[in-house]
Amino acid sequence: MSLDLESISEATSGAIGALLSTTILYPLDTCKTKFQAEIRAHGQQRYRNLSDVFWEAISTQQYLSLYQGLGTKNLQSVISQFVYFYGYSYFKRLYLKRSGSKSIGTKANLLLAAAAGACTAIVTQPLDTASSRMQTSAFGKSKGLLETLTEGRWSETFDGLGISLILTSNPAIQYTVFDQLKQRLLTAKKSTGSSPEALSAFSAFMLGALSKSIATVLTYPLIRCKVMIQAADEDDDTARTQGKCKKTMAGVLFAIWRKEGILGYFKGLHAQILKTVLSSALLLMIKEKISKATWIMILAIRRYLFLSRGKLKNG
Repeated sequence: MSLDLESISEATSGAIGALLSTTILYPLDTCKTKFQAEIRAHGQQRYRNLSDVFWEAISTQQYLSLYQGLGTKNLQSVISQFVYFYGYSYFKRLYLKRSGSKSIGTKANLLLAAAAGACTAIVTQPLDTASSRMQTSAFGKSKGLLETLTEGRWSETFDGLGISLILTSNPAIQYTVFDQLKQRLLTAKKSTGSSPEALSAFSAFMLGALSKSIATVLTYPLIRCKVMIQAADEDDDTARTQGKCKKTMAGVLFAIWRKEGILGYFKGLHAQILKTVLSSALLLMIKEKISKATWIMILAIRRYLFLSRGKLKNG
């Protein structure tokens, strides 16, 4: 069976975009994750604001700890974006081929994106859990990837998988909104006589920011719930009294309600929007700008392999 080069090109561009955006914004991601993972009654919070996490690292001279788990996060980001973009591009092409349609409606787009997201969540869940544990560990006490994955039962590396599958609606909403807005914008550019081949960097950034904001607001309570389930255990009495409630969605939702009230479900929303909007916007902007170069590179590699194979046969 021949390789789907277009899907590979989309996946490669997405993976490179994920690697760069994750690295650039990682200190913000670490602060956001530690802020979200804390659950304490009012007046007992260790972190009252997102900046408190940052200043804790600075005051204890643990500057590099803001990057703890970066390698794991990058590995997870690259794999997840490659799997997602490949799956989404492949499913989209398969749908168009079998349906005979020239375009995909919103409902079909959501289903295709959700299917790609589900495949991604299953493949990368252990890395996602490990990166969350590393980020929420005390500054300077983060463990390596192998030690993090093997410190408990193997099944614990899939903590939060159920929520991750539910959260496939997040990228589904994001990329559907982005794709639909992109098509409308390119159509408008074509009607005015401008080049419709690709979005400008600024347009891609703004569309990425808008699409991710919508997806984040709609799914945030589950996003925080997953972070708390995957977070490293604290070394204090509060964490011990919570026990296994932290490891189930029902237990986490009840703990948030009991200690922080209904507003607790949206604790850290501003940080999540700031980080994810910037990350997704950068990812999509980078992907848009390098996708053409990636496609040319893949075709060049294919041509080189084809010519090499022909020379071997002739020889």
